Amino acid sequence: QGVKLCSLYGSLEMDIAELEEEEAAAFTEGLDITEPGRERLIEEAYRVLGLISFFTCGPDEVRAWTLHDGDNAVDAAGAIHSDLARGFIRAQVVAFDDYKKHGSSFDECRKAGCLRLEGKEYLVKDGDIIEIRFNV
Repeated sequence: QGVKLCSLYGSLEMDIAELEEEEAAAFTEGLDITEPGRERLIEEAYRVLGLISFFTCGPDEVRAWTLHDGDNAVDAAGAIHSDLARGFIRAQVVAFDDYKKHGSSFDECRKAGCLRLEGKEYLVKDGDIIEIRFNV
């Protein structure tokens, strides 16, 4: 009761990892494997531990950050850097699907009306893309 299991076939996963990309795709399709075991393991670990991911996007880098489910925008700012949490003003937030749909641009998301300005108490959602506004 209350035990979570995630089965992995280590030797099979290792064999797949050693194949060329096209061979691996054909092999996994033949076995009806839709995603690598490591991805299933990570997803299940996040679920069991109550974790979520949010993203920051800059011109040269996209980065995922980990929070506990139920953490707010200030917690997200603090995960990036304590100065951002200390000087938090607001968070610009857009859902991943909207960000992708509008050319991965905050400006385009703003024009489309899907960029939101959120305050300190905003509960971060899994997959949010966030830009923190702060003043220190």
